[in-house]
Amino acid sequence: MLCPTCRNPMIVVEYHDIELDHCANCKGVWFDSGELELLLKSAGAETTPSLLAELATHPEAATSEKKRKCPICGRKMKKTKPHEGPELVIDVCQRGDGLWFDGGEVAQLISKQPEKLSGKQDSEKQVINFLEEVFQVE
Repeated sequence: MLCPTCRNPMIVVEYHDIELDHCANCKGVWFDSGELELLLKSAGAETTPSLLAELATHPEAATSEKKRKCPICGRKMKKTKPHEGPELVIDVCQRGDGLWFDGGEVAQLISKQPEKLSGKQDSEKQVINFLEEVFQVE
């Protein structure tokens, strides 16, 4: 699978039952449908059954970032914000194939989840440590 940002081949990184596609060049991460929910659940966060479907209903984010193509279907993805605040804009396949996060954005999303964590701080730290180690997030 090619990276939607820099078009380099991505590598598959496994974490528990989740297979993430990671670009070693630009540090972006592709989540197939359902994988983000599994990652957040392993961190102890409460998630909706389909976070991807929910994000697809969010309004288009005003950004100067170029629209990227879904690495699965090739259609242009929608830029959206998963929560209030200007700092995080993610790319959502409107067909439902998955989500694209630029380098560092997954850790930003998880760091915005503390109010939704159900007391499983060890799990949260484990996921964040995994992200920092594998995706070289700081």
